[in-house]
Amino acid sequence: MVAPADALPGRRQPAFDVPRTHEVLGTPLQPPFPAGMEVVYVGMGCFWGAERLFWTVPGVYSTAVGYMGGFTPNPTYEEVCTGQTGHAEAVMVVYDPSQVAVTDLLTRFFEEHDPTQGMRQGNDLGTQYRSGIWTTTSEQARIAAEMLSSYDQTLHQAGYNGITSTNEPAGPFYYAEGYHQQYLHKNPRGYCGLQGTGVSCPVPWASQTGAATMPTSEKEWQEKLTPEQYRVLREAGTERAFTGKYVDTEDDGTYRCAACGNQLFDSTTKFHSGTGWPSFTEALPGAVELIEDRSHGMVRTEVRCARCHSHLGHVFNDGPREAGGQRWCMNSCALDLQTR
Repeated sequence: MVAPADALPGRRQPAFDVPRTHEVLGTPLQPPFPAGMEVVYVGMGCFWGAERLFWTVPGVYSTAVGYMGGFTPNPTYEEVCTGQTGHAEAVMVVYDPSQVAVTDLLTRFFEEHDPTQGMRQGNDLGTQYRSGIWTTTSEQARIAAEMLSSYDQTLHQAGYNGITSTNEPAGPFYYAEGYHQQYLHKNPRGYCGLQGTGVSCPVPWASQTGAATMPTSEKEWQEKLTPEQYRVLREAGTERAFTGKYVDTEDDGTYRCAACGNQLFDSTTKFHSGTGWPSFTEALPGAVELIEDRSHGMVRTEVRCARCHSHLGHVFNDGPREAGGQRWCMNSCALDLQTR
């Protein structure tokens, strides 16, 4: 990291104009934002793909890319790329906390990149690609610290090195040039080097204050889920074969728990089993728990979400031999596909 005294001098005013409107959401790119909105900033490598991850989240009002955590005022992209400004490529996320919790946003942050790589992200090398969270409220800072500590332990258990992400109060955020804003909307085939670890990030639900929490009663679960989802997820029901929306889906992405959002399966492990339910060859590390099921006069292995303990399906030993021989047979209504 460049020392402050050695950083480029920068300038008093931006060297370019910043667009006024978000290309996708149609909302303002710059403040003032509506009353009640909160802002958090994240850096997770190249900001093009990172921004797209957040503008798709319900409850996010606006996003923008820019430069955070450095020393040079009003830098340009070319200056940041020299490593002599101290900035990281960052995404500003403006959200309505009554619609989306900061825990949901930070779960996406932790799970959708590798936060253990230091001054890089994949093949992108340099201090500008470091991982970081910059908060604007004490509550955000507290939750970020708890999630960072919890996920660090989980990654260690999965064989990864420690998390290198920083968690700091937000300083000046300098908007990036106009062509960078919502880049992957303008250039759908543009570069995106993001790749997560495949390890689910546990959320410290019990210690949250002022953020969305896990339901604590079956009544709350009934209010959160559709009747069919409640029957399957909370009462261990089974949807009828060939009726689920993910039976034949081949879209690329990550399958999450429909109850709590926990990452469960990568689409690369999905296969057509012909059974009428979406099937996978393996689950993501630490994503599920297995329980002996003796219902209906059979002995089976039930699969539940490791985060909220909801029923997902069963695992059998009649899957593709070349992929380990297992068939993780899931209910579509218990899953939520987040496409890449």
